[in-house]
Amino acid sequence: MTTSLKVKSVRDLGIQFTKNPHRMIGQDGAFSIPLNGETLWFFGDTLIGERTPGESLWYPCGQPVGTKDMSGKGLIEKMINNTGLLLKENSGKDGLNNFQYITNEKGKIKPLIELLPDENPDLIRIWCLHGIYLDKKIYLYFLKIKMLDETVWPGTFEVLGAGLAVGDKTDWRFQRINYRGSDLPWKIDEPKFGSAVFEDKENNWLYLYGVVPVDSLQTCYLARIRPSQIEEFEKHVYYGGGDNWIKNIKEAVPVFTNVPNELSVSYNNYLGSYLAVHSYDLSGDIVGRVSPNPWGPWSEPVVLHKVKTKREKELPYTILIYAGKEHPELCEKNGKVIYLTYIEFEEYYPHLIEVELELELENI
Repeated sequence: MTTSLKVKSVRDLGIQFTKNPHRMIGQDGAFSIPLNGETLWFFGDTLIGERTPGESLWYPCGQPVGTKDMSGKGLIEKMINNTGLLLKENSGKDGLNNFQYITNEKGKIKPLIELLPDENPDLIRIWCLHGIYLDKKIYLYFLKIKMLDETVWPGTFEVLGAGLAVGDKTDWRFQRINYRGSDLPWKIDEPKFGSAVFEDKENNWLYLYGVVPVDSLQTCYLARIRPSQIEEFEKHVYYGGGDNWIKNIKEAVPVFTNVPNELSVSYNNYLGSYLAVHSYDLSGDIVGRVSPNPWGPWSEPVVLHKVKTKREKELPYTILIYAGKEHPELCEKNGKVIYLTYIEFEEYYPHLIEVELELELENI
């Protein structure tokens, strides 16, 4: 017998974190990392200021805002590359309401991973991936981004590589970990590991999922490392197919395809299998896959929720729906009810969806 994904019901809980005291008017990313009794949510570009009613954030007055730092443009006071908050709730059934943003000494929302002095904010961004809490340290994986000239797509960019930063809850200052003279252990042409992190406590492994385009197809690979060696990149091994784990990343084999840089992987007790959740292209489909092992074999994607949205005014780019993922720490009924988020680019807030699953077993 094998597990098959089936959706019983879906409930739309709307956009989250809109009611905040910091004039935060939009953010994407939305990875979540359980700490002790609370959860760190980690975001990408975060906007402070005001929205102009009836206007797009990205095309105010019908003109593209461009790819440069948006700080000081129109009603946008500040753009922060990455930010975080602490969520006190352990369920998503009533939305996410009990939270506190991580701030500086002046009470302003602060970046968790700051730009370095030689990183021009008009050109370089540090965007969030997933992370993990180990031995009172918080590890945050990240992408380093180079912004490109504007096209019809707002925010055109190139991914330069992926890295890891470490900090703690005392001051929320995160330092990038260097390896062989670089803060990007995984380069532009390699999988960007840290898109999802799964800790197998029983067998003492961390599994890191990473994505890279291969012949224009977004392709997911898998690395693993002992938790105590997370900072030792030379000790990471990569899935080589079958029962093989190899040192040479160039010989790694993919675990599945058609997946963006953002996803989640968890073990779902209700399903009795591993569950990966991600956006499918930019179609609006949020999909799930199941597997008996972290490395597979993974099922074909099943639609968990299809986002439907309608624009009030025409814009020169298509609807962008991305960043789909599950937040397993919010699940209920042993994983029968799960909570997903996604970003619709014009809304530009994490949008929360409740999905009730139905167990379906298939003969093989």
